[in-house]
Amino acid sequence: MNHMNGFNPLSRTSAHRRAMSRNMVTSLFRYERVTTTKSKALEVRKAAEKLITRAKADTVHNRRIAAKFIADEKILNKLFTEIGPRMKDRNGGYTRVLKMGQRQGDSADVVILELVDYKLPEVGDKPSKKAKSTDSDKKE
Repeated sequence: MNHMNGFNPLSRTSAHRRAMSRNMVTSLFRYERVTTTKSKALEVRKAAEKLITRAKADTVHNRRIAAKFIADEKILNKLFTEIGPRMKDRNGGYTRVLKMGQRQGDSADVVILELVDYKLPEVGDKPSKKAKSTDSDKKE
């Protein structure tokens, strides 16, 4: 039984777990969507939700607390200028976990962790690299 367990250690040392959590939260704020295992997503979500709550009020104190967790200055700025204000009217539940199935190698549950107001990019936004290379091949 898992009574009184505050977090999932994910079979890692505390330093590895802390570094992985920081990297995944930074990636979540950079791309607003990450694909990972279910157990990692549920742990990363805890930290991400707390940081978004801090980002709703842009103060020096909140920025310093968040800067202890997010090392990238651009991502920290994005958190406080874009993500925080977008979530201003929400009282929590800033992220969602979407199930994708199981990974083929070890049958681990794979999920997508994303911000709730994430919008899929439009199909015509960026031309694919494959289309560019085939056009240049035809000219030659």
